[in-house]
Amino acid sequence: MKKAQAMKTALKPYPKYKDSGIEWVGVIPEHWELNKIKFISQVHNGSTPKSDVSEYWDGDIIWLTPDDLGKFSNKEIDSSFRKITVKGLNSCGTTMTHRNSIVLSTRAPIGHIGITSVESCTNQGCKTIVPNESLVKPVYLFYSLFSSKEELQSLGQGSTFMELPTQKLKDYRIPYLPITEQTSVASYLDRKTEQIDSFIEKKKKMIALLKEYRTAVINNAVTKGLNPNVKMKDSGIEWLGDIPEHWELKRLKFISPKITVGIVVTPAKFYVDEGVPALRSLNIKEYKIDGNNMVYISHESNELHHKSKIYERDLVSVRTGQPGTTTVVNKTFDGVNCIDLIIIRKSKNFNSNYLSCYLNSECAKSQYLLGSGGAIQQHFNISTAEDLLIPLPPRNEQDEIANYLSNKYLAIEELIAKEQDSVSLLKQYRTALISNAVTGKIDIRDNIAA
Repeated sequence: MKKAQAMKTALKPYPKYKDSGIEWVGVIPEHWELNKIKFISQVHNGSTPKSDVSEYWDGDIIWLTPDDLGKFSNKEIDSSFRKITVKGLNSCGTTMTHRNSIVLSTRAPIGHIGITSVESCTNQGCKTIVPNESLVKPVYLFYSLFSSKEELQSLGQGSTFMELPTQKLKDYRIPYLPITEQTSVASYLDRKTEQIDSFIEKKKKMIALLKEYRTAVINNAVTKGLNPNVKMKDSGIEWLGDIPEHWELKRLKFISPKITVGIVVTPAKFYVDEGVPALRSLNIKEYKIDGNNMVYISHESNELHHKSKIYERDLVSVRTGQPGTTTVVNKTFDGVNCIDLIIIRKSKNFNSNYLSCYLNSECAKSQYLLGSGGAIQQHFNISTAEDLLIPLPPRNEQDEIANYLSNKYLAIEELIAKEQDSVSLLKQYRTALISNAVTGKIDIRDNIAA
């Protein structure tokens, strides 16, 4: 009851409001005003030293990019992926700014934001806003611009890519309140967002633990079986260890009637707007097919490439990027074609779901990663697939394991989904809380400790 009362008190509105004249802000407390960024801070553009001059790079100066900003999980910025030297700084138009400056990405994309805890400069994809601290508190300005992300994005211009012009940022208006009140708002939001972020972090750790548990359950079932008392034998394979004594160990080419590959010769030339669906690697997830972003080939091409058609209970595996990621083809995709995927034809020798579980296990991944080639991206080929060693229980036991893992997987996925929903709701609450505080929808002046 006390917690509910404290929350209710903390979220009370101001006594009187007036129209701000800005749609996204709405009404603001009667004693608040609006102020342009240029009247309460300085805005500096960034720049990049010449990339082919080695003495400009690998120095000690923090040099921030939009990519850097996008990777920070909290508001403070204290490092960058690349650093420049003093010569690099002096060679281009970037500007060193002191700590407590706001760095905003203004292209690719617009809206990543942070507040510096060290001296730094940026590339041309960012702008640095240096607050006049006698007029605006840096942390309040950070939160105000954080809640303005969609509005700032709407101000972007450009045909090749969207960019927020410097003048538009300078002319951008934010709710402006007395400096002491800015301090209260900033302190309140610091405390509340820290609490929310702590909850989010706990949820993320739980999601990671659930995924680890899911992996362990699958790996154990497809290599040890479901009976903990079964007699074991040495598989003779170091990474596999012991397996049930009555299981066999066979290469994939000896249990599947055919292992082949989807269309590989310039497949894009076969694409049409409407026709026969063709699965690609981005459609293949562990244990399911994602029907989004489908491509299509003509009926003539489908007949021409009949060997790469896939049918219900066949398995398809990703060749490049996430090699070995496997799923079973369901009725929805029976008879469609595929692009550059390993195709494992169904057989009475195995339960397709059992085999899919094994191929997605850590044991299988250790095999096909060893057999994969490619300097930039690992590539899973037919010969690697054919030589995969498969622990093979009797067919009735495969069915039992497949059913067990199906139920277990769904149960764990449900728990993961609940935690992910909680993270999403917490993030939404965090965003709404910041917006309500910086636009004056809640009065925290007398409730700073709430």
